[in-house]
Amino acid sequence: MKQEVTLRQSLTLVQVVALGLAWMTPMIYFSVFGIAYDASKGMITEAYSLSIVAIFFTAYSYSVMAKIFPGSGSSYTYVKKSMHPIPGFTVGWAIMLDYLFSPIIACLTFGIYLNAQFPAIPAYVWIIVLNVVLAVVNIAGIKFSASLSKLFVLFQIIFIALFCGYLIKGLSGVHDVVLPFSHMDAGLPTLLAGASLICFSFLGFDTVSTLSEETINAKKTIPKAIMLIILIASILYIATSVLIQVSYPNLTFNNMDSAGFELMKMVGGATLGAIFTTVLIFAIFTQGLTSVTSVSRLMYVLGRDSILPRKFFGTLHPKFRTPVNNIILVSIISLLALVISLDMAVKFVSFGALTSFAFVNISVIVECFIKRKQRSLKQTFQYLIFPLIGASFIIWLITLLDTQALLLGCVWLVFGVTYYLIRTRKTRESHTTANTNSIFPASAAIESELK
Repeated sequence: MKQEVTLRQSLTLVQVVALGLAWMTPMIYFSVFGIAYDASKGMITEAYSLSIVAIFFTAYSYSVMAKIFPGSGSSYTYVKKSMHPIPGFTVGWAIMLDYLFSPIIACLTFGIYLNAQFPAIPAYVWIIVLNVVLAVVNIAGIKFSASLSKLFVLFQIIFIALFCGYLIKGLSGVHDVVLPFSHMDAGLPTLLAGASLICFSFLGFDTVSTLSEETINAKKTIPKAIMLIILIASILYIATSVLIQVSYPNLTFNNMDSAGFELMKMVGGATLGAIFTTVLIFAIFTQGLTSVTSVSRLMYVLGRDSILPRKFFGTLHPKFRTPVNNIILVSIISLLALVISLDMAVKFVSFGALTSFAFVNISVIVECFIKRKQRSLKQTFQYLIFPLIGASFIIWLITLLDTQALLLGCVWLVFGVTYYLIRTRKTRESHTTANTNSIFPASAAIESELK
């Protein structure tokens, strides 16, 4: 009898955290710095602090569900098992937007930055090269991807520490590190606007839940990894924000989209600017690498559950034990980076991620508070109040998306649910036919002969 090929269970806590941080990309802090600074009216530290408090509740919900259902389907598995297969599929289909378009964003930004550095080489060449490399590395295996991610995440953390070192060196005398919190003149609506945008800097902590079946002792490791990722990112972002506000209380930029690069030259001149560009390219590479890993695993689980065609999506390579078909398909889809705009790709990612976050918060309430009746005072906070706060904030963020993003997202969901209903109907009909044939084999044979 042929032995079933399964995912290789080899990832440690450090490797899982590295993959999550690689997807999150700590350097994204500087990529969105200008937009975030403008939206928060310069109150960047306060806005980040608010967004951390808000995103904590959703991260906590993910950690709760990862303990209960340690499978690789992430939000799809959590909602399916706690609520119903239809909302489960809907969430899986929504998060597919996030995971599918993240490699596209990585390829697109990779091409833009390298084309800016080497104008003689067209952006499309860099996009194609990155696609091929991401596919090869992912096919080779999750452990190799984790090792690369760990190295490149370390580069990002070292750079952020170097940047903070420049800021500390430039300070004269003793400064009050709580100064940013003592002049909150912009008001709560401004802070909320800034926080809603800054929350996207934390997207990625959830992707580690797709690696559960490749993680050692996933029930303990995945929840720990989720909270560690949020903690590390929070420390990096807050420390950097405080130092920037103390060093430069009144910043202005020529171009908000390139404010991060302007800030580098302001703090450390051309040298720091060159290092920044190099590290950012490495960061984009690792974000693309972990994006392909996440979406290929989600497709594998959907295929294994026969939601997507099992023969293609639900199989693993016998040698590498990775979903090679899915990796190649994602790489082909990522070639959309040649024609799609960055703005459009970001809208897909935002809608998919936020929809998934909202449902995971709700699934904690359904599974723990309603089904399992865990309703002591402590449990009421853990399984009702915390997820309610998380869901409320995320739903509010969804309302802030523009009309086009909401329309595109809803069209995607309607298409997905229609596909699911047709597929499950055909599956039920085939099972009914099979059962009938098993009861009346002679009649089935005669009918076959007549046909």
